Amino acid sequence: MDERLLEIDNVSKQFQLGSFGAGTLKQDFKSWLARIHGREDPNRKIGYDASHDGEWFTALDGVSFSADRGDALALIGRNGAGKSTMLKLISRITAPTGGEIRIHGRVASLLEVGTGFHPELTGRENIFLNGAILGMRKSEINAKLDEIIEFSEIEQFIDTPVKRYSSGMYVKLGFAVAANLAPDVLICDEVLAVGDLNFQQKCLSKMTDVARSGRAVLYVSHNMRTVTQLCNRALFLDHGHLLYDGTVERAIELYGGAGNRDVDRDLDAMPRPRKRGETMRMQHMTVLNSANMEFQQDGEWRFRITSVSNIAEQNLRLRLILLNNMLAPVAMTQTPAFEVAADERFALEISCLLDGLAPGEYTVKLSLVSDRIGGGNNYYDTIDDVGKLVIVDDPLLNQGFRWQARLWGNARMRPLEMARVEAQ
Repeated sequence: MDERLLEIDNVSKQFQLGSFGAGTLKQDFKSWLARIHGREDPNRKIGYDASHDGEWFTALDGVSFSADRGDALALIGRNGAGKSTMLKLISRITAPTGGEIRIHGRVASLLEVGTGFHPELTGRENIFLNGAILGMRKSEINAKLDEIIEFSEIEQFIDTPVKRYSSGMYVKLGFAVAANLAPDVLICDEVLAVGDLNFQQKCLSKMTDVARSGRAVLYVSHNMRTVTQLCNRALFLDHGHLLYDGTVERAIELYGGAGNRDVDRDLDAMPRPRKRGETMRMQHMTVLNSANMEFQQDGEWRFRITSVSNIAEQNLRLRLILLNNMLAPVAMTQTPAFEVAADERFALEISCLLDGLAPGEYTVKLSLVSDRIGGGNNYYDTIDDVGKLVIVDDPLLNQGFRWQARLWGNARMRPLEMARVEAQ
Protein backbone atom coordinates (compact mmCIF):
# COMPACT_ATOMS: atom_id res chain seq x y z
CA MET A 1 0.00 0.00 0.00
CA ASP A 2 1.23 3.50 -0.83
CA GLU A 3 2.17 5.78 2.05
CA ARG A 4 -0.66 8.16 2.79
CA LEU A 5 0.26 11.85 3.16
CA LEU A 6 -3.17 13.45 3.35
CA GLU A 7 -6.59 12.29 4.53
CA ILE A 8 -9.73 14.40 4.21
CA ASP A 9 -12.52 12.78 6.23
CA ASN A 10 -16.09 14.11 5.81
CA VAL A 11 -14.93 17.73 5.90
CA SER A 12 -17.43 20.61 5.86
CA LYS A 13 -16.94 24.36 6.01
CA GLN A 14 -19.56 27.04 6.64
CA PHE A 15 -19.23 30.82 6.58
CA GLN A 16 -21.58 33.35 8.15
CA LEU A 17 -22.73 36.00 5.71
CA GLY A 18 -22.53 39.70 6.39
CA SER A 19 -20.11 42.17 7.94
CA PHE A 20 -18.99 41.49 11.51
CA GLY A 21 -16.86 44.12 13.21
CA ALA A 22 -15.93 47.52 11.81
CA GLY A 23 -12.24 47.19 12.53
CA THR A 24 -11.85 49.19 15.78
CA LEU A 25 -13.49 49.12 19.21
CA LYS A 26 -14.67 52.71 18.78
CA GLN A 27 -16.43 51.96 15.50
CA ASP A 28 -17.99 48.79 16.91
CA PHE A 29 -19.33 50.81 19.86
CA LYS A 30 -20.91 53.36 17.48
CA SER A 31 -22.55 50.55 15.52
CA TRP A 32 -23.90 49.03 18.75
CA LEU A 33 -25.37 52.35 19.91
CA ALA A 34 -27.03 52.94 16.52
CA ARG A 35 -28.53 49.42 16.58
CA ILE A 36 -30.08 49.68 20.06
CA HIS A 37 -31.56 53.11 19.23
CA GLY A 38 -32.96 51.92 15.90
CA ARG A 39 -30.76 54.19 13.80
CA GLU A 40 -28.76 53.42 10.66
CA ASP A 41 -25.32 51.96 11.26
CA PRO A 42 -22.78 54.80 10.66
CA ASN A 43 -20.12 52.25 9.60
CA ARG A 44 -22.26 50.51 7.00
CA LYS A 45 -21.05 50.80 3.41
CA ILE A 46 -23.19 52.72 0.92
CA GLY A 47 -25.57 50.38 -0.87
CA TYR A 48 -24.90 47.50 1.55
CA ASP A 49 -27.79 45.03 1.89
CA ALA A 50 -27.93 43.69 5.43
CA SER A 51 -30.92 41.41 4.82
CA HIS A 52 -28.66 38.35 4.59
CA ASP A 53 -26.57 39.13 7.68
CA GLY A 54 -26.36 36.14 9.98
CA GLU A 55 -27.22 33.56 7.28
CA TRP A 56 -24.84 30.64 6.79
CA PHE A 57 -23.22 29.60 3.52
CA THR A 58 -21.91 26.05 3.08
CA ALA A 59 -18.70 26.14 1.03
CA LEU A 60 -17.87 22.44 1.52
CA ASP A 61 -20.28 19.67 2.49
CA GLY A 62 -19.00 16.26 3.63
CA VAL A 63 -15.96 16.01 1.33
CA SER A 64 -13.68 12.98 1.70
CA PHE A 65 -10.55 11.96 -0.25
CA SER A 66 -6.91 11.07 0.29
CA ALA A 67 -3.54 11.64 -1.36
CA ASP A 68 -0.56 9.27 -1.34
CA ARG A 69 3.09 9.75 -2.13
CA GLY A 70 3.53 10.34 -5.86
CA ASP A 71 -0.01 11.65 -6.40
CA ALA A 72 -0.44 14.72 -8.62
CA LEU A 73 -4.04 15.58 -7.80
CA ALA A 74 -6.13 18.23 -9.58
CA LEU A 75 -9.14 19.94 -7.99
CA ILE A 76 -11.52 20.89 -10.80
CA GLY A 77 -14.74 22.86 -10.62
CA ARG A 78 -16.43 26.09 -11.51
CA ASN A 79 -16.03 29.30 -9.51
CA GLY A 80 -17.59 28.83 -6.08
CA ALA A 81 -17.24 25.04 -6.12
CA GLY A 82 -15.10 25.05 -2.96
CA LYS A 83 -11.65 24.37 -4.40
CA SER A 84 -9.78 27.28 -2.80
CA THR A 85 -11.61 26.76 0.48
CA MET A 86 -10.37 23.16 0.54
CA LEU A 87 -6.78 24.25 -0.07
CA LYS A 88 -7.01 26.82 2.74
CA LEU A 89 -8.28 24.15 5.11
CA ILE A 90 -5.40 21.84 4.21
CA SER A 91 -2.96 24.74 4.61
CA ARG A 92 -4.47 25.42 8.08
CA ILE A 93 -5.29 29.02 7.17
CA THR A 94 -8.79 28.32 8.48
CA ALA A 95 -10.36 25.41 10.36
CA PRO A 96 -13.12 23.09 9.14
CA THR A 97 -16.62 23.37 10.60
CA GLY A 98 -16.90 19.60 10.64
CA GLY A 99 -14.86 16.52 9.80
CA GLU A 100 -11.16 15.91 10.15
CA ILE A 101 -8.01 16.63 8.14
CA ARG A 102 -4.98 14.42 8.78
CA ILE A 103 -1.63 15.50 7.34
CA HIS A 104 1.51 13.38 7.56
CA GLY A 105 4.44 15.69 6.86
CA ARG A 106 5.12 19.27 5.84
CA VAL A 107 2.73 21.31 3.69
CA ALA A 108 3.90 24.17 1.44
CA SER A 109 1.23 26.38 -0.17
CA LEU A 110 1.09 28.93 -2.95
CA LEU A 111 -2.49 30.20 -2.78
CA GLU A 112 -2.43 33.94 -3.48
CA VAL A 113 0.19 36.39 -4.71
CA GLY A 114 2.30 37.43 -1.72
CA THR A 115 0.82 34.95 0.77
CA GLY A 116 3.26 34.31 3.62
CA PHE A 117 5.60 37.18 2.70
CA HIS A 118 6.31 40.16 4.91
CA PRO A 119 6.38 43.25 2.66
CA GLU A 120 9.12 45.02 4.63
CA LEU A 121 11.51 42.06 4.48
CA THR A 122 13.79 41.34 1.53
CA GLY A 123 13.36 38.33 -0.71
CA ARG A 124 16.25 36.57 1.04
CA GLU A 125 14.78 37.24 4.50
CA ASN A 126 11.37 35.97 3.38
CA ILE A 127 12.96 32.71 2.24
CA PHE A 128 14.19 32.13 5.80
CA LEU A 129 10.82 33.24 7.21
CA ASN A 130 8.92 30.75 5.05
CA GLY A 131 11.38 27.98 5.89
CA ALA A 132 10.90 28.66 9.60
CA ILE A 133 7.10 28.50 9.15
CA LEU A 134 7.58 25.06 7.56
CA GLY A 135 9.57 23.99 10.62
CA MET A 136 12.96 23.86 8.92
CA ARG A 137 16.26 24.60 10.64
CA LYS A 138 18.46 27.45 9.44
CA SER A 139 21.09 24.99 8.21
CA GLU A 140 18.47 23.23 6.03
CA ILE A 141 17.36 26.52 4.50
CA ASN A 142 20.98 27.58 3.86
CA ALA A 143 21.57 24.33 1.99
CA LYS A 144 18.65 25.15 -0.37
CA LEU A 145 19.19 28.92 -0.60
CA ASP A 146 21.22 29.07 -3.83
CA GLU A 147 18.86 26.63 -5.55
CA ILE A 148 15.81 28.73 -4.56
CA ILE A 149 17.35 32.01 -5.75
CA GLU A 150 18.44 30.48 -9.07
CA PHE A 151 15.01 28.96 -9.69
CA SER A 152 13.21 32.23 -8.91
CA GLU A 153 15.11 34.11 -11.67
CA ILE A 154 15.16 37.30 -9.52
CA GLU A 155 18.70 37.10 -8.12
CA GLN A 156 19.25 40.79 -8.96
CA PHE A 157 16.41 41.79 -6.60
CA ILE A 158 16.79 39.16 -3.85
CA ASP A 159 17.97 41.75 -1.29
CA THR A 160 15.20 44.24 -2.16
CA PRO A 161 12.09 44.49 0.08
CA VAL A 162 9.35 42.43 -1.53
CA LYS A 163 6.85 45.31 -1.29
CA ARG A 164 8.62 46.64 -4.41
CA TYR A 165 8.14 43.37 -6.34
CA SER A 166 5.71 42.99 -9.22
CA SER A 167 3.04 40.27 -9.00
CA GLY A 168 5.12 38.11 -11.36
CA MET A 169 8.20 38.45 -9.13
CA TYR A 170 6.10 37.54 -6.07
CA VAL A 171 4.94 34.36 -7.79
CA LYS A 172 8.43 33.40 -8.94
CA LEU A 173 9.91 33.72 -5.47
CA GLY A 174 6.86 32.20 -3.77
CA PHE A 175 6.88 29.11 -5.96
CA ALA A 176 10.67 28.75 -5.72
CA VAL A 177 10.39 28.73 -1.91
CA ALA A 178 7.36 26.40 -1.81
CA ALA A 179 8.76 23.83 -4.25
CA ASN A 180 12.39 23.73 -3.11
CA LEU A 181 12.02 23.55 0.69
CA ALA A 182 11.21 19.82 0.49
CA PRO A 183 7.50 19.79 1.48
CA ASP A 184 5.70 16.46 1.64
CA VAL A 185 2.55 18.08 0.21
CA LEU A 186 2.83 20.96 -2.31
CA ILE A 187 -0.35 23.01 -2.84
CA CYS A 188 -0.70 25.41 -5.76
CA ASP A 189 -3.77 27.48 -6.65
CA GLU A 190 -4.47 29.39 -9.91
CA VAL A 191 -1.78 31.93 -8.93
CA LEU A 192 0.68 30.49 -11.50
CA ALA A 193 -1.30 32.25 -14.25
CA VAL A 194 0.38 35.52 -13.20
CA GLY A 195 3.81 34.26 -14.28
CA ASP A 196 5.08 34.32 -17.86
CA LEU A 197 4.68 31.28 -20.13
CA ASN A 198 8.25 30.01 -19.77
CA PHE A 199 8.09 30.20 -15.98
CA GLN A 200 4.72 28.40 -15.95
CA GLN A 201 6.26 25.51 -17.88
CA LYS A 202 9.23 25.53 -15.52
CA CYS A 203 6.85 25.33 -12.53
CA LEU A 204 4.87 22.47 -14.07
CA SER A 205 8.08 20.53 -14.67
CA LYS A 206 9.12 21.17 -11.08
CA MET A 207 5.76 19.98 -9.73
CA THR A 208 6.08 16.83 -11.85
CA ASP A 209 9.51 16.24 -10.32
CA VAL A 210 8.06 16.80 -6.84
CA ALA A 211 5.42 14.10 -7.40
CA ARG A 212 7.93 11.68 -8.92
CA SER A 213 10.23 12.14 -5.93
CA GLY A 214 7.61 10.60 -3.66
CA ARG A 215 5.71 13.65 -2.49
CA ALA A 216 2.16 14.81 -3.27
CA VAL A 217 0.93 17.77 -5.35
CA LEU A 218 -2.50 19.39 -5.13
CA TYR A 219 -3.19 21.67 -8.08
CA VAL A 220 -6.15 23.99 -8.77
CA SER A 221 -6.49 25.56 -12.20
CA HIS A 222 -9.07 26.40 -14.87
CA ASN A 223 -6.41 25.71 -17.51
CA MET A 224 -7.24 22.15 -18.52
CA ARG A 225 -4.09 21.88 -20.66
CA THR A 226 -1.84 22.25 -17.61
CA VAL A 227 -4.09 19.91 -15.59
CA THR A 228 -3.72 17.12 -18.16
CA GLN A 229 0.01 17.80 -18.44
CA LEU A 230 0.68 17.58 -14.69
CA CYS A 231 -1.93 15.46 -12.92
CA ASN A 232 -2.57 11.71 -12.79
CA ARG A 233 -5.84 12.00 -10.86
CA ALA A 234 -8.60 14.59 -10.49
CA LEU A 235 -11.47 15.55 -8.20
CA PHE A 236 -14.56 17.32 -9.54
CA LEU A 237 -16.23 19.64 -7.03
CA ASP A 238 -19.60 21.33 -7.54
CA HIS A 239 -21.30 23.64 -5.00
CA GLY A 240 -19.25 22.20 -2.15
CA HIS A 241 -19.90 18.55 -3.00
CA LEU A 242 -17.33 16.05 -4.28
CA LEU A 243 -19.03 14.50 -7.31
CA TYR A 244 -16.14 12.54 -8.83
CA ASP A 245 -12.70 11.19 -7.87
CA GLY A 246 -10.86 9.42 -10.67
CA THR A 247 -9.27 9.97 -14.07
CA VAL A 248 -8.36 13.43 -15.30
CA GLU A 249 -10.20 12.88 -18.58
CA ARG A 250 -13.55 12.10 -16.95
CA ALA A 251 -13.24 14.96 -14.45
CA ILE A 252 -12.66 17.40 -17.33
CA GLU A 253 -15.72 16.03 -19.15
CA LEU A 254 -17.82 16.64 -16.02
CA TYR A 255 -16.34 20.12 -15.65
CA GLY A 256 -17.30 20.93 -19.25
CA GLY A 257 -20.82 19.56 -18.73
CA ALA A 258 -22.47 16.55 -20.27
CA GLY A 259 -23.99 18.68 -23.02
CA ASN A 260 -26.87 18.04 -25.39
CA ARG A 261 -27.06 14.50 -26.77
CA ASP A 262 -30.63 14.69 -28.09
CA VAL A 263 -31.24 13.32 -31.57
CA ASP A 264 -33.70 16.11 -32.40
CA ARG A 265 -32.28 19.59 -31.87
CA ASP A 266 -33.84 23.01 -32.25
CA LEU A 267 -30.92 24.88 -33.82
CA ASP A 268 -32.96 28.02 -34.37
CA ALA A 269 -33.05 28.73 -30.62
CA MET A 270 -29.35 28.12 -29.99
CA PRO A 271 -27.00 31.10 -29.35
CA ARG A 272 -24.80 32.47 -32.13
CA PRO A 273 -21.77 34.73 -32.28
CA ARG A 274 -22.63 38.35 -33.10
CA LYS A 275 -24.22 38.96 -36.55
CA ARG A 276 -24.30 35.23 -37.41
CA GLY A 277 -27.60 33.75 -38.51
CA GLU A 278 -29.04 37.00 -39.90
CA THR A 279 -29.00 36.23 -43.65
CA MET A 280 -28.92 32.41 -43.32
CA ARG A 281 -29.97 30.33 -40.35
CA MET A 282 -29.79 26.66 -39.40
CA GLN A 283 -33.15 25.69 -37.92
CA HIS A 284 -33.29 22.00 -37.06
CA MET A 285 -31.12 18.88 -36.93
CA THR A 286 -32.25 15.25 -36.69
CA VAL A 287 -29.82 12.37 -36.09
CA LEU A 288 -30.82 9.44 -38.29
CA ASN A 289 -28.77 6.50 -36.98
CA SER A 290 -28.33 6.86 -33.21
CA ALA A 291 -30.62 7.22 -30.21
CA ASN A 292 -28.01 8.70 -27.86
CA MET A 293 -25.24 10.15 -30.08
CA GLU A 294 -22.88 7.25 -29.36
CA PHE A 295 -20.96 5.74 -32.28
CA GLN A 296 -18.39 3.04 -32.73
CA GLN A 297 -14.86 3.78 -33.84
CA ASP A 298 -14.69 3.80 -37.64
CA GLY A 299 -18.45 4.28 -37.65
CA GLU A 300 -20.71 6.66 -39.56
CA TRP A 301 -22.85 9.53 -38.26
CA ARG A 302 -25.87 10.39 -40.44
CA PHE A 303 -28.07 13.41 -39.80
CA ARG A 304 -30.53 15.75 -41.54
CA ILE A 305 -30.23 19.51 -41.16
CA THR A 306 -32.84 22.08 -42.23
CA SER A 307 -31.94 25.72 -42.87
CA VAL A 308 -33.32 28.88 -44.42
CA SER A 309 -31.56 31.44 -46.61
CA ASN A 310 -32.66 35.04 -47.20
CA ILE A 311 -30.08 35.56 -49.95
CA ALA A 312 -28.82 33.69 -53.00
CA GLU A 313 -25.44 31.95 -52.69
CA GLN A 314 -23.72 29.81 -55.33
CA ASN A 315 -20.87 28.34 -53.25
CA LEU A 316 -22.39 27.44 -49.87
CA ARG A 317 -20.95 24.68 -47.69
CA LEU A 318 -21.87 23.09 -44.38
CA ARG A 319 -18.73 22.91 -42.22
CA LEU A 320 -18.42 20.60 -39.21
CA ILE A 321 -15.70 20.97 -36.55
CA LEU A 322 -15.18 18.64 -33.58
CA LEU A 323 -13.62 19.98 -30.37
CA ASN A 324 -12.15 18.00 -27.51
CA ASN A 325 -13.02 18.40 -23.81
CA MET A 326 -10.67 21.41 -23.60
CA LEU A 327 -12.59 23.02 -26.52
CA ALA A 328 -9.57 22.73 -28.81
CA PRO A 329 -10.46 21.78 -32.42
CA VAL A 330 -9.30 18.28 -33.34
CA ALA A 331 -11.07 17.55 -36.64
CA MET A 332 -12.82 19.42 -39.46
CA THR A 333 -14.76 18.41 -42.54
CA GLN A 334 -17.25 20.06 -44.89
CA THR A 335 -19.66 19.36 -47.73
CA PRO A 336 -19.00 20.11 -51.41
CA ALA A 337 -20.22 23.55 -52.52
CA PHE A 338 -23.92 23.83 -53.39
CA GLU A 339 -26.31 26.60 -54.48
CA VAL A 340 -29.25 28.12 -52.66
CA ALA A 341 -31.77 30.72 -53.84
CA ALA A 342 -33.05 33.76 -51.97
CA ASP A 343 -35.88 33.03 -49.50
CA GLU A 344 -35.30 29.28 -49.83
CA ARG A 345 -35.73 26.70 -47.07
CA PHE A 346 -33.46 23.76 -47.75
CA ALA A 347 -32.57 20.44 -46.10
CA LEU A 348 -29.39 18.35 -46.29
CA GLU A 349 -28.82 14.73 -45.34
CA ILE A 350 -25.24 14.40 -44.19
CA SER A 351 -23.04 11.33 -43.81
CA CYS A 352 -19.98 11.91 -41.61
CA LEU A 353 -17.39 9.11 -41.48
CA LEU A 354 -15.81 8.88 -38.02
CA ASP A 355 -12.76 6.92 -39.11
CA GLY A 356 -9.61 8.08 -37.32
CA LEU A 357 -11.22 9.60 -34.22
CA ALA A 358 -10.07 8.44 -30.79
CA PRO A 359 -12.66 7.33 -28.22
CA GLY A 360 -14.08 10.17 -26.16
CA GLU A 361 -16.67 12.93 -26.04
CA TYR A 362 -16.58 15.74 -28.61
CA THR A 363 -18.36 19.08 -28.92
CA VAL A 364 -19.91 19.64 -32.36
CA LYS A 365 -19.58 23.03 -34.08
CA LEU A 366 -21.53 23.75 -37.29
CA SER A 367 -21.22 26.62 -39.77
CA LEU A 368 -22.75 27.68 -43.07
CA VAL A 369 -19.87 29.20 -45.05
CA SER A 370 -18.99 30.22 -48.59
CA ASP A 371 -15.72 30.81 -50.39
CA ARG A 372 -14.89 34.51 -50.43
CA ILE A 373 -13.54 36.13 -53.58
CA GLY A 374 -9.82 36.69 -53.04
CA GLY A 375 -9.52 33.95 -50.40
CA GLY A 376 -10.95 33.15 -46.98
CA ASN A 377 -14.52 32.33 -46.02
CA ASN A 378 -17.75 34.21 -45.47
CA TYR A 379 -19.52 32.83 -42.38
CA TYR A 380 -23.29 33.20 -42.65
CA ASP A 381 -24.24 31.18 -39.58
CA THR A 382 -22.29 29.46 -36.78
CA ILE A 383 -23.31 27.49 -33.69
CA ASP A 384 -20.30 26.88 -31.45
CA ASP A 385 -21.94 24.10 -29.42
CA VAL A 386 -24.59 22.11 -31.25
CA GLY A 387 -24.16 19.28 -28.72
CA LYS A 388 -22.03 16.25 -27.93
CA LEU A 389 -20.89 13.30 -29.99
CA VAL A 390 -19.40 10.22 -28.28
CA ILE A 391 -16.98 7.71 -29.79
CA VAL A 392 -17.12 4.41 -27.88
CA ASP A 393 -13.85 2.63 -27.10
CA ASP A 394 -13.21 -0.52 -29.16
CA PRO A 395 -10.46 -2.77 -27.66
CA LEU A 396 -10.09 -4.70 -30.93
CA LEU A 397 -9.25 -1.60 -32.94
CA ASN A 398 -6.93 -0.38 -30.18
CA GLN A 399 -5.13 -3.74 -30.14
CA GLY A 400 -5.67 -4.50 -26.47
CA PHE A 401 -4.88 -1.14 -24.83
CA ARG A 402 -7.22 1.57 -23.61
CA TRP A 403 -6.88 4.80 -25.56
CA GLN A 404 -5.77 7.82 -23.52
CA ALA A 405 -6.25 11.12 -25.34
CA ARG A 406 -3.91 12.96 -22.94
CA LEU A 407 -1.04 10.71 -24.09
CA TRP A 408 -1.79 10.03 -27.74
CA GLY A 409 -4.04 12.87 -28.88
CA ASN A 410 -7.49 12.64 -30.44
CA ALA A 411 -6.77 11.33 -33.94
CA ARG A 412 -6.36 7.55 -34.02
CA MET A 413 -4.10 6.55 -36.92
CA ARG A 414 -4.39 3.14 -38.57
CA PRO A 415 -1.93 0.45 -37.39
CA LEU A 416 1.44 0.23 -39.13
CA GLU A 417 1.72 -2.54 -41.69
CA MET A 418 4.62 -5.01 -41.36
CA ALA A 419 6.00 -7.86 -43.49
CA ARG A 420 8.71 -10.35 -42.39
CA VAL A 421 11.66 -10.67 -44.77
CA GLU A 422 14.65 -12.94 -44.83
CA ALA A 423 17.65 -11.61 -42.88
CA GLN A 424 20.84 -11.11 -44.92
